[in-house]
Amino acid sequence: MKENRRDRDDEGRARNARPRDGLGRPLPYGAAGVERQPEGVLRTPEQTVREAQRLLDAGKPFHAHEVFEDAWKSGPDDERALWRGMAQLAVGLTHAARGNTAGGARLLLRGAGGIAAYRRPHGIDVARLMEWARELAGRLDGPVDAADEAPRLM
Repeated sequence: MKENRRDRDDEGRARNARPRDGLGRPLPYGAAGVERQPEGVLRTPEQTVREAQRLLDAGKPFHAHEVFEDAWKSGPDDERALWRGMAQLAVGLTHAARGNTAGGARLLLRGAGGIAAYRRPHGIDVARLMEWARELAGRLDGPVDAADEAPRLM
C-alpha cells in the first residue's frame, strides 16, 4: 500500500511538514533543513519588524515572509495592506534569491505598491523600502544573495 505523505492538521487542512532550506524550498523527508517559523504567532508590530529584520539579515526572506504573514492575518484591518505588502517584498526577495527573476521583480513591485499608502508605520521606512524594491527589481538578471540584498526596514 502506498504511504500517504500529505501532512494534515487536526482540522484536516494541509500542512507541509517537509524540511525546507533557508529559502523555503522543500527538501526530501528526513533531510536536515532550516527550522521553520511557527505559524500563528501573535507579535506586536515592533516585534514583527524586529524578528523579520533578523531573518532578512540572516538570508532567510522566506521565513521573514511568514512573520509578516502572521501580522497580516492577525493585525488590525487598517494595517492588512501594510503587512501583506511587507510579506510580498520578502517573497519577492525569496524568488530573486532562488533565481526566479521575473517572479521576484513582480512581487517586489507589488509589495512596494502595497505599502505606498503608509508613511512611517511602526518606524518602518516605507520610502526607503519602496526605493530598494524598485531598484532591485530593475536589476535582477540572475540569483542574488538574500543576505547581501536584505533591506533595512527601519
